[in-house]
Amino acid sequence: MDAEVRLQFKLGETTLKYFTPEELRCSCCDQDGMNEAFMDKVSELREQLGFPFIVTSAYRCVKHPIEARKDSPGAHTTGRAIDIGVSGMSAYLVLQGALKAGFRGIGVQQKGEGRFIHLDDIEDSGDRPRPWVWSY
Repeated sequence: MDAEVRLQFKLGETTLKYFTPEELRCSCCDQDGMNEAFMDKVSELREQLGFPFIVTSAYRCVKHPIEARKDSPGAHTTGRAIDIGVSGMSAYLVLQGALKAGFRGIGVQQKGEGRFIHLDDIEDSGDRPRPWVWSY
């Protein structure tokens, strides 16, 4: 569904204009878990940039296949992470805007198929230092 014609929906007390509940849920169990304050920040970035964000991953439960392979659950399990399918100039603009907006974790996958930018704002921890930028 085109981001411009989506209906608004409530996430707790937050009304999300550009995202559907389905694209934010865990893809393995359909559980909701996105953080309202985080989604406010993502929505603000989307509003500023003026183009649709294709969500490739948002909330993940600890049993999600990607999380289950990790030594400890990652940022997506906190509801404070999102992967946006984007490339080229749009990827550059997302990176530029994310830095200005204060996102503290930025992952970049810009080779081959499945290009995306990961954004999170989790707190600094021993196994996941923040601020941090990495590539996949």
